[in-house]
Amino acid sequence: QVQLVESGGDSVQAGGSLRLSCVASGYITGRYCMAWFRQAPGKEREGVATIDPYGKTVYADSVKGRFTISTDSGKNILYLDLDNLNPEDTAVYICAGRFVESCPNDLRADFFIAWGQGTQVTVST
Repeated sequence: QVQLVESGGDSVQAGGSLRLSCVASGYITGRYCMAWFRQAPGKEREGVATIDPYGKTVYADSVKGRFTISTDSGKNILYLDLDNLNPEDTAVYICAGRFVESCPNDLRADFFIAWGQGTQVTVST
């Protein structure tokens, strides 16, 4: 069983930046697809970005050019760098993972098996 724990959420002003981290622990073996999702109050969970074992990334159109997903595989840490934040980015950011060789091309929540609890990002004007 794999546990995912996020950190790094904060309250920032529009135009600001944050780095979110997700530490994976437990029984980790093989290659994995990792992702960030977000959920704003009253809205559906939204896929933000995925990264496959070979470094291939997929981003939601709403964050392209502003957010960057990356991993430190040696430390089992997933990152999300958020730049040029705007109030529409306010949400709980949640990491997810699955032990497979590749990620789907679409940002499907039902593909992932392991989920963290989330970290809050609040962007004010």
